[in-house]
Amino acid sequence: MLLLLLTSCSELKKEGKQDTSNILDWEELVDSNLSKWDVYLSYQIQPGYNGTQPKDNKGNLIPPIGLNPKGYDVFTTFQEEKNVIVRNTGEFYGCLITKEEYENYHFQLKYKWGDKKWAYRKNLLKDSGILYHSIGPMGAEYWRSWMLSQEFQIMEGHTGDFWSQANSAIDIRAYKPESVLDPMAHKSQDFITLSMNSPYRNYCLRSGNYEKLHNEWNTLDLYCFDGKSLHMVNGEVVMILKNSRYIDEKGNDVPLVKGKIQLQSEAAEIFFKDIKIRKIDSLTQKQQDLF
Repeated sequence: MLLLLLTSCSELKKEGKQDTSNILDWEELVDSNLSKWDVYLSYQIQPGYNGTQPKDNKGNLIPPIGLNPKGYDVFTTFQEEKNVIVRNTGEFYGCLITKEEYENYHFQLKYKWGDKKWAYRKNLLKDSGILYHSIGPMGAEYWRSWMLSQEFQIMEGHTGDFWSQANSAIDIRAYKPESVLDPMAHKSQDFITLSMNSPYRNYCLRSGNYEKLHNEWNTLDLYCFDGKSLHMVNGEVVMILKNSRYIDEKGNDVPLVKGKIQLQSEAAEIFFKDIKIRKIDSLTQKQQDLF
């Protein structure tokens, strides 16, 4: 009996230690002061925008609002029971940016949409996104608002889509596009290259729509390991990507496997919570089999 009791206690200790370890694996990224993040804001993009720097009524170029500006409450927090909620009004294009860079990780957040839309998106779908492996200067892409990066799209009906930002490139398991159609991700297909200079262009649809209703929280998981990544929406893998890289000035491929994480402000109100990250030493065997 004594031996049985000691064995049982030992097993309980092991289980307890394992549970604690799983909890401690995560680094929580949100507090009430957003102390682990910077804010960058560019412009309130207007309908008719064509990629050029906005001008005032006199034709003078308007500079972007900039990094950590005072007096702009685009990103704020509030308490809801035990959770710190991040509100992104979307009023100006820009992003929250982690102060730290990350490599080989599992990133997770929950989001749900607000009701407001602004200027450029008044009559369009609500839009945001997770930009990962973010490097270099701000405003490097078409919208003059974000860093060179890979995008995990957050958008009504399109969450899990991919965009390359600036001169990034990646290979995705996807159906090749036909005519004016876009490529669509699917685990049954070979990898095709997506970039600004790819014949398949720089945008890919997710494999399926697994979003919840407008007022419900969605859980997004992003796995990144050795240039591979997985986009997951509410527990479903919607895109399989590998060979993350960017194209330098000489046309050479440069690995893009590490960087900051940006959460986009893109003319639509959105709420985030439970934003966290944990380092991983490998993908699981089930995940590796997808590649």
